[in-house]
Amino acid sequence: MKKFIYAPLFFLLLTFNSSYAQLNEVESSISSKGLSKIDSLFKQYLDSGWIKGITANIAVDGKTVYNKAYGNQLNRPFKTDDILRIASQTKAITCVAVMMLFDEGKFTLDDPISKFIPAFKNPKVLDKYNKKNGSYTTVPARREITIRDLLTHTSGLGYAQIGSPEMNAIYAKAGIEAGFVIHKKLLETEINKLGKLPLALQPGEKWQYSLAIDVLGRLVEVTSGLSLDQFFRERIFRPLEMKDTYFALPKEKQDRLATVYTEDETTKTVKPWVDGAFPGATVNYPINNNGYFAGGAGLVSTSKDYGLFLQMLLNNGELNGKRILSKRSVDLMTTNQIGNIPFGDNYFGLGFEVISDKGSKKLGQSAGSYGWGGFFGSNFWVDPKKKIVAQIYVQQWPLSHGKLSEQFKSLVYQAIR
Repeated sequence: MKKFIYAPLFFLLLTFNSSYAQLNEVESSISSKGLSKIDSLFKQYLDSGWIKGITANIAVDGKTVYNKAYGNQLNRPFKTDDILRIASQTKAITCVAVMMLFDEGKFTLDDPISKFIPAFKNPKVLDKYNKKNGSYTTVPARREITIRDLLTHTSGLGYAQIGSPEMNAIYAKAGIEAGFVIHKKLLETEINKLGKLPLALQPGEKWQYSLAIDVLGRLVEVTSGLSLDQFFRERIFRPLEMKDTYFALPKEKQDRLATVYTEDETTKTVKPWVDGAFPGATVNYPINNNGYFAGGAGLVSTSKDYGLFLQMLLNNGELNGKRILSKRSVDLMTTNQIGNIPFGDNYFGLGFEVISDKGSKKLGQSAGSYGWGGFFGSNFWVDPKKKIVAQIYVQQWPLSHGKLSEQFKSLVYQAIR
């Protein structure tokens, strides 16, 4: 009888001791002196007047080891729970949504996008452009654009406002924008317009950052029967308990929306953003009721929320007993998907830059780490080998001084052994 009485207590103590040992192992791998160097880096940028505010979050094996904010908003201190414009970090969430539907058998990665969005049928590629009157000639694309092409930015599409002068002009004439939109728009309407415009390159020819992920946002809508906003909310945000991530930020949370800054063109002095700092873009897109669910750039979030999303990926698609994505799909997203197409020292997966052996020697990230960033000075990565999830946010464009994200990465790896 005694065995049955004391066995549960024994196993409880065994479990506690095991968890305590794991916690100690995480803590022993962190250098507090190393983390203090991150504080010093941020203070240096603030004291130099290069930025107005910054927040960063680092987690190791699911445990937060750094979560701080420095600097000020217009009328208050920068806080760790500020709601941030994550811009192109939206892309990772859209790509996960695509792979969720892939897991459900809604399509294969090598299906042509025209199967689901007919406007992309028989694509044409820009041949010659006349600057004087905006006219152009095209040649037929050698093949259709696939879903894999869109996930890897090898579709041949351009990017409105930040692409080549020719594509910028073509998109501007058609009213195609990059996502920070001022007026009411519908994703369906804009993507159908985009599908009828020429490509910048032949599909599969080259890696080129593009509006591909906005197209994939529309694919999610077509194949799920939900708006992109609904799909995110019901299938990703609620299960992961991401309570502060939105396309349209509710009024009761708007006082937490971070201020965006820019630089004076002449003096480089940092000042509050005024629309017009970047052509055709507004920073009011989370609160102006534009109705546009830009899968490539439209979300706001917090480091806590986005950290939950990244932890799910680090856990191979699952968090707190809720599976969002299959391990197979996480593997596909985080391995080289562009073959020998040049991408600097690294690779590109399905929505992420993936660090190669050569790339790992630059800043210390483990080979196989993956991540991306956002227009307003944000950056994130996941290191499966060291179980690191790291994020840094500066609500500013441009950032002319220093290499903040690179310095941050280097210091993280000095602090985490």
